[in-house]
Amino acid sequence: MKLAPNKPWLVLAGLALGVTVTNGFARFAYGLILPAMKSEMDWNYAQAGWLNTANALGYIAGAVVTMLLIRRSSPTLLFTFGLIATTVALLATGMNTELWWQTLWRILAGFFGAMSFSTAGVLAAGLFANEPRQNALAIAILFGTGGGLGIVLAGAALPLMLDYYGSGYWPMAWMAVGAVSVTFLPLSLWAATQLKVPVQAKSKVTALPIRQILPQMAGYAGFGLGYIVYLTFLSAWMTAQAASSGFIALVWVLMGLSICISPIVWRPLLARHASGLPLAMILSGIAIGSAIPVIWPGNLSLLISAVVFGLSVFMAPSAVTNFTRQNLPPESWGQAISLFTVVFAIAQTLGPYGAGLVGDLSKNIGISLLLAAGLLLLGAAIALRQKPIRNKRSVD
Repeated sequence: MKLAPNKPWLVLAGLALGVTVTNGFARFAYGLILPAMKSEMDWNYAQAGWLNTANALGYIAGAVVTMLLIRRSSPTLLFTFGLIATTVALLATGMNTELWWQTLWRILAGFFGAMSFSTAGVLAAGLFANEPRQNALAIAILFGTGGGLGIVLAGAALPLMLDYYGSGYWPMAWMAVGAVSVTFLPLSLWAATQLKVPVQAKSKVTALPIRQILPQMAGYAGFGLGYIVYLTFLSAWMTAQAASSGFIALVWVLMGLSICISPIVWRPLLARHASGLPLAMILSGIAIGSAIPVIWPGNLSLLISAVVFGLSVFMAPSAVTNFTRQNLPPESWGQAISLFTVVFAIAQTLGPYGAGLVGDLSKNIGISLLLAAGLLLLGAAIALRQKPIRNKRSVD
């Protein structure tokens, strides 16, 4: 059984491009296209939040299906199929402006994105198997640089494109995102074939120590509830504050670049601690980044917020993946990461629509950003209670 590829860094680059599609594009490009869609369709904040809630509902279903299929199918197959289907969903989103069509493809993008995203972590966990520090860096790069690249590319192009052509051009924005995703497929699909991890046959599955990992699961649920509010409504909030398209692009590019370098910042902590401390610190950073622009309004605070939020946000999946690798046996990695993904997916479903309702009631979406920060801090406090699992094969 081949666990380690001959060109691990090139394989990692391919997997990271897959995360660029499933995270940076399929989940977060919506926040950049949202102001144009909201303006064209005359939506309120709750309606605007619905499409990301629909995406999150699809993500739940995809995470659950993946958790079941991972026992019978290889992570390589699931990653490959999910990535191709997510790319098709992005292209299809721009083909019809009706709400039912948008809802359908946002759901499907979430479903197949979850399948590819969660198995990417399983595949990356097999890189540098005998080098914990290198493995921690690889996982951090997968989620951080992979997702950050998507935000840099989308942030640099979409606000300026929609400002130049007008908000009615938003369907073409989705088509452009899908077209870029197509160019990433060859390297991503090749990378997936270079890694072989155990197919977790039912007879070999070890029961997960659920009670022992509850604090980490609860902290990850807090992440799902809180982080998505900022990424969904940041551009809409800045538009309401009369920010220019150029400044919106600058904020998103700065956020994306911060996400890209976040693995370097967090690598030592992720490699050193098998407890819930890394996740707790990461959630605190996300909370601070979410609250700064509301507590301290102004362009400077938005730039600082983008950096702080960006340095933290995509490290939460890295923290969970590293926790799994450090505390559980390899044959249960896929099952555990899929379970964490389900918990996260359920939590993030409530975020966009709930935040939109709060924004409509208060007439200020900034209030929702503050509430999201509070939920993230609560998740951090719970995650801090997570202790290492001393026996990797202990069961619930």
